[in-house]
Amino acid sequence: MPALVNYRGDGDLYSGPSLCSGDSGLLLSVGSHVEIYCPPRKRSRISGPCVVSGNIIDDKRPSIDVLPDECLFEIFRRLPGGRERSSTASVSKRWLTILSSVRSSEFYNKEHVSADDDIEMECNGCLTRCVEGKKATDVRLSAIAVGTSSRGGLGKLSIRGSNSLRGVSNFGLSAIARGCPSLKALSLWNVPSIGDEGLFEIARECHSLEKLDLCQCPSISNKGLAAVAKSCPSLTAVTIESCSNIGNDGLQALAKFCSKLQSITIKDCARVGDQGIASLLSSASALTKVKLQSLNITDYSVAVIGHYGKAITNLVLCGLQNVSQKGFWVMGNAQGLQSLSSFTVSSCRGITDLSIEAVGKGCPNLKHMCVRKCCFVSDNGLVAFAKSTSSVESLQLEECNRITQVGILTALSSISSKLKSVSLVKCMGIKDLSAEFSTLSPCESLRSLSIRSCPGFGSTSLAMVGKLCPHLHNLDLSGLCGITDIGLLPLLECCESGLTKVNLSECSNLSDEVVLALARLHGTTLELVNLDGCQKITDATLVALADSCPLLNDLDVSKCLVTDAGVAALSHGVQSNLQVLSLSGCSMVSNKSVPALERMGKMLVGLNILHCNSISNSKVEMLTEKLWRCDILS
Repeated sequence: MPALVNYRGDGDLYSGPSLCSGDSGLLLSVGSHVEIYCPPRKRSRISGPCVVSGNIIDDKRPSIDVLPDECLFEIFRRLPGGRERSSTASVSKRWLTILSSVRSSEFYNKEHVSADDDIEMECNGCLTRCVEGKKATDVRLSAIAVGTSSRGGLGKLSIRGSNSLRGVSNFGLSAIARGCPSLKALSLWNVPSIGDEGLFEIARECHSLEKLDLCQCPSISNKGLAAVAKSCPSLTAVTIESCSNIGNDGLQALAKFCSKLQSITIKDCARVGDQGIASLLSSASALTKVKLQSLNITDYSVAVIGHYGKAITNLVLCGLQNVSQKGFWVMGNAQGLQSLSSFTVSSCRGITDLSIEAVGKGCPNLKHMCVRKCCFVSDNGLVAFAKSTSSVESLQLEECNRITQVGILTALSSISSKLKSVSLVKCMGIKDLSAEFSTLSPCESLRSLSIRSCPGFGSTSLAMVGKLCPHLHNLDLSGLCGITDIGLLPLLECCESGLTKVNLSECSNLSDEVVLALARLHGTTLELVNLDGCQKITDATLVALADSCPLLNDLDVSKCLVTDAGVAALSHGVQSNLQVLSLSGCSMVSNKSVPALERMGKMLVGLNILHCNSISNSKVEMLTEKLWRCDILS
């Protein structure tokens, strides 16, 4: 029958000799008084009776298969090394099952293992395996357990999904536990058939486990999680997502037994409440990363974070609908988040002007602040936060629709001199200003500005941004379909330090004029230009970039009005660093551009010519053959 495993332990089929090879006689010893002799034959089957301790068994199967599982277990655990075990496991599913039931510590006569195997066994968990979908079966896990046991040991295992007919169960996970005690990271995603029994076996055998990831595992309860927590003191990272039977008791076990826990993520677990979160946060003094999302917790849990989170550096709070303004205000004013450097808050009604100001005052080392979909934050809160913080380097606002240009520009003028990056995404409250502010001070430290999909951001606002941010290097205005050449030119003229990365994708009202100015003013520093969807851009842009931008390495002119002449000009340009070029949807680029693309192909690593329908398939094939180092999308 087909083999099941191989020596490498990756679940592929093994084609080596079987234990009952017909090329030579084999003498097997079972216990101290029973022996079975198999004479040399071309086939492993026998036609006569088999003698076992004087008893005649008339059976047409291979002689060793008439032994009960207990005897085979004793035989198999005496196999000297990984190659022999892998070869044996490939004989039949029964043999594989018996071999996978042998614990790593139960294999006998390890002193006779070959020198190669000794070296492999010292690696202690260097292999990684991932099984998904139809390949996720108990047989596959058993094969991995047998095949990796002497190949350095399995260090990381990820199971994603399960075979609908023969899915992964506790049996398969138990085989992994017995054969792979060196396991350090276990990830279970959407495996409803695995429950507490599987985790009990992991807890019993895999004491070096450091990372546990459970997602959509409804059969795993507090008991399974508690067993792992108690037996795996080296746990440093735990993720629990959409596990309906895990609640406060499981988190309390983590708090009690896992003193090294550094990272915890809990999402969409209905049984988790204040009691579990408070126990965990107040006891796990080593926690540095905390993410809580869509939980039924209240102000009490958030206040505990503020009091006891002295080691927390990264905090993410999402969809906490039962936490009010008071909870976040207490969290900020508790003065416990002294080490917090990154704070992301999303879809939390309790984030208001008052609470965001408290966060700014109570987190003296905060460097990255991200606020998403918090509808009660307005200009007043943003400006108060900007004035209260002294360390923020990155500020991101997404779908905060009460914030306007006035708040953004005032905050930029008020914030500390350390601010380096600002990102605004889908802030629909923004409407273009009717007048300029002459009293605002420039933000000299800002290097990166991203204003994406904010349709109200117009020419007047851009001119003000240019005056407030004279040292920009990176500019992303993608999706601002309302801006024009006249509105963008003042900003380009105000950038004194030289722009390096400019993204103007989907700015459909921009024309060649603004790119000519960009090339003239910043050509010596430009490295990336994205003009995807700028339908007024023509060959004049390619000529300007080719003549003035020697450092350009990434150019996207997808869906623009460029032609073969523009591509030819680009290929003869001064830049020698161009590595990525996208011409997707450029219908006027034809077969005539192929020689130019070949010339540029000496440096290109990425070329996108999707939907360039005027380039024939034969020319695409020729390009693919000649530009073998370049990844071509066609």
